[in-house]
Amino acid sequence: MADKNGPDGTGETGRGSKHEADIRDEDLERRRRELGASLATRRPDQLEGNDGAKATAGYGQALKLSSEFIAGIVVGVGLGWFLDRVAGTSPWGLVVGLLLGFGAGVLNVLRSSGVVAEFGKARSRTIRKNEMAPPTAHKDT
Repeated sequence: MADKNGPDGTGETGRGSKHEADIRDEDLERRRRELGASLATRRPDQLEGNDGAKATAGYGQALKLSSEFIAGIVVGVGLGWFLDRVAGTSPWGLVVGLLLGFGAGVLNVLRSSGVVAEFGKARSRTIRKNEMAPPTAHKDT
């Protein structure tokens, strides 16, 4: 009636015994676990996911710092060019704007990375120290 097209006449492809397939799956699973253990000993930080998160955070920080640096230069050059057009001091406004923009860009990068404190924060710490100091005795004469 029905034509059995399988290689062993059962209608199924591959080997006819399901027991052999289970053995192959168990062997494959055992080899996969051994490979996973071997990779874990060679690269423990990458399998835990720590390296990918650090790399992504590093790229984000690099993009932030580079954009702050470039923005400082672009604003300085733009203001210098505008000053040249209005005052007719070409090319000195552009040169001065470029130098000031470069300085502002470097300062922005240092502030963003936490190397240099922001202007208002450093001064407020000094004021708080002076306010917390005990009052000195004054003589009224």
